[in-house]
Amino acid sequence: MAKITKADFVAALKEMNIKEVMELVNGLKEEFGIDPTAVAVAAAAPAAEAKEEKSTFNITLKSDGGNKLNVIKAVKDLLGLGLMDAKKLVESAPVVLKENVKKEEAEAIKAKLLEVKAEVTLD
Repeated sequence: MAKITKADFVAALKEMNIKEVMELVNGLKEEFGIDPTAVAVAAAAPAAEAKEEKSTFNITLKSDGGNKLNVIKAVKDLLGLGLMDAKKLVESAPVVLKENVKKEEAEAIKAKLLEVKAEVTLD
């Protein structure tokens, strides 16, 4: 039996119509017990996992959520600001409160601001 090269196989595949390709796929499933679509899905999964998780975030205050006084106090304490600086910052929302913060610290700050009903995002 003569071996078929990859180039010959691809050339033959290009000449097939969709019905012939489907018959070929079904024949491969029957003969070898494989599902080519499962191989494609399995190959795509590691690529998705390889996507790097973000390690630093910017904390953005979107609004005080109608609880201005408590948000000002929280921002003052969390960022170590004076009362007037914290007030100016909260009143200028939406504003970035802190940049390039590690995930754990960003989540902690967000949680404390959410407790006082502020609207916060991590970018």
